[in-house]
Amino acid sequence: MQKRKLGYTALPNTENSIALIKKNKRPTEARQSQRKHAYGRDSEMPQQLDNRIMNKQKRYILQENDLPKQWYNILADMPNKPLPPLNPATKKPVSVDDLAHIFAKACAEQELDTQNAWIDIPEEVQEKYKYYRSTPLVRAYALEEALQTPAHIYFKNESVNPLGSHKVNSALPQCYYCKQEGVTNVTTETGAGQWGAALSYAASVYGLSAAVYQVKISMQQKPYRSLVMRTFGAAVTGSPSMSTRAGKNIITRDPMHQGSLGTAISEAVELATTTPNCKYTLGSVLNHVTLHQTVIGLEAEKQMALAEEYPDVVIGCFGGGSNFGGLAFPFMRHNILEGRKTQFVAAEPDSCPKLTRGEFRYDFGDEAGYTPLLPMFTLGHDFKPANIHAGGLRYHGAGVIVSQLIKEGLMRGEDIPQLETFEAGTLFARTEGIIPAPESNHAIAAVIREAKRCKESGEKRVILFALSGHGLMDMTAYDQYLNGDLHNYALSQEDIAQSLKVVPEI
Repeated sequence: MQKRKLGYTALPNTENSIALIKKNKRPTEARQSQRKHAYGRDSEMPQQLDNRIMNKQKRYILQENDLPKQWYNILADMPNKPLPPLNPATKKPVSVDDLAHIFAKACAEQELDTQNAWIDIPEEVQEKYKYYRSTPLVRAYALEEALQTPAHIYFKNESVNPLGSHKVNSALPQCYYCKQEGVTNVTTETGAGQWGAALSYAASVYGLSAAVYQVKISMQQKPYRSLVMRTFGAAVTGSPSMSTRAGKNIITRDPMHQGSLGTAISEAVELATTTPNCKYTLGSVLNHVTLHQTVIGLEAEKQMALAEEYPDVVIGCFGGGSNFGGLAFPFMRHNILEGRKTQFVAAEPDSCPKLTRGEFRYDFGDEAGYTPLLPMFTLGHDFKPANIHAGGLRYHGAGVIVSQLIKEGLMRGEDIPQLETFEAGTLFARTEGIIPAPESNHAIAAVIREAKRCKESGEKRVILFALSGHGLMDMTAYDQYLNGDLHNYALSQEDIAQSLKVVPEI
């Protein structure tokens, strides 16, 4: 494991006396010193930023009557449709009825819909969206200046949503459909807790009882997220647990198992299928979840038009694909139908690199094998990710649609070490004033790589990325980073080959 070397300094325009003590410097000394940033530029005071920031519009916000009234279903426009999900018992394509045993029927229908490009957003959900949408599109002038890049950098700021991330965009419609169906109980999994918090909130809005299985290591790293869920009335259990058969089996095989999204999904699905009047809800991976998230990209299209620009590159962090796909798919539509040449980059942890080092196979979406078999890039459904702080990205597989588009070369994955992501997130915080979630740091690191390439080539590219959430409940991770206690994790090809042995042969 690689350990970060310390180099404490005062933050720009602040008196960070705690950090100064660790360097044994007097505050006045340290304020006069400049820290050479890892990206090759000295940190600067805000007043030193160049004139590109002055008298320029920074934020673009839509009026309520301009909000999307439909979600975009990219499946209808894809010339090469993904392979169908399979029933693991029969190896035949699943039906709506098969999925409706687990999900709300409307979600099951959306999951398998390959014909309708536009799906109406229920009016009641539209009204709920109006409480917080549109989210701002922001020009990151200060980050551009810090990097001295000719690139124009924009970010879609989903951190201003209720509960601080994009996840509520799908939690609300999933709970709405469950309520319409007469369901009274919902279950789900969560990693870092953004989805669990959003689902708990949405369940409370619609009067549903929620049970959340949170990945055990993430529950320990981010204790306040489970408290948020409980505040909204959810029951929260660390996964793997002894409360389900799947959890017991996992703990029996490995008593020290720290959990993954795959284990938490298994437990949540099992509880949903063994509890009366209960449905399972999912925060990523599946088509209907990403469908709901396209409100991000549909808004961004209109906002980029207000800025009189169009993205050359669209970037998002990648766990299962809902945040990335939600931003990317509306722009990919123009590539497919109009021949645009926008590039799409999915930024994933190098310790969980399914897009860059996994294999395209049929695999289960969970560790116990309860879900349908999905055609995806996978590391194997019992893959045990390293204990990185980006809990929402610790998932073995990729969503079906993104997997197909990457397989065809229409998108690409980029894997990034943990330390580089926190270096990027810290720079973003010091320039743009928002502390990003560890997941979002992966997107920011990929943006910085692209911006540096623009600096080297002199090309003025337009970069758009998704800030999926804030990191105000992830400060333990930043504390470890700033104290030099955070590490990179090496993943050998032998480890990947071993985990792929469990993947079914289809």
